[in-house]
Amino acid sequence: MTQSGWLNRNGLRLALHGAGSTGPALVFQHGLCGDARQVAEAMAGLAPQRWVCLECPSHGASDMDPTPSLASFADHVAALAETFDGPVVLGGISMGAAIATRLAVTRPDLVRALVLVRPAWVAEAAPATMAPNAEVGALLARLTAGQARGIFAASPTARHLAVVAPDNLASLMGFFDRTPQEATARLLTAISADGPGISSDDLAVLTLPVLVCATSEDAVHPAAHAEALAGIIPKARLVHLPPKGRDKPAHLAALAAAMRQFLKEI
Repeated sequence: MTQSGWLNRNGLRLALHGAGSTGPALVFQHGLCGDARQVAEAMAGLAPQRWVCLECPSHGASDMDPTPSLASFADHVAALAETFDGPVVLGGISMGAAIATRLAVTRPDLVRALVLVRPAWVAEAAPATMAPNAEVGALLARLTAGQARGIFAASPTARHLAVVAPDNLASLMGFFDRTPQEATARLLTAISADGPGISSDDLAVLTLPVLVCATSEDAVHPAAHAEALAGIIPKARLVHLPPKGRDKPAHLAALAAAMRQFLKEI
């Protein structure tokens, strides 16, 4: 992964990272509280496919935003997409997938195809599956990181996730080490209560090619969300990936194989 530069927009300096030199232009977005390293890991098996990721405000090396929202993040990604000669393949993981679906509806001129990996939203705001993120955010907003970690580790949510979705639990526990703490709390609470600002009816009239990647053993990004999106969007193709928490190399290899085939066909 190399840093590709910066996007200056609305008083914010936003980091751009990318790699590769061949294939269709691919703009691919990270998940909530992630950064371009998450994308680089997912893209490693696609080399030399060219890709670029904009680190959303309050993520990675980008400037902080005191009022983060999926709509504002999507507007920044749209500004990046506008720098390309034509429509791009737009995709992302979790929050990145929500950004992609929003732009496919609100800015169809910019989007050639979609890749939605482990989506955390379908269309509605504040899905119940985002509640663990909101719970961590609320603890970080009022306690020290150490105190918040201890309370969450002993919570019913953590005990449940340890059994059904240990990979989700590992990610959530990592948020207690993320800095600055105030920004992490703000992101987790604001984005968990947010939504892509589109409807199922909007998704049902999309005509572009779509790859939706589901996985099991994931309570925050349940396969049911991916299956719902694939059922709503007319040209969507659903692929089930091995559980990331159980076998991450196999998960990433299956994702790369599915994306290579999809990019070859569009």
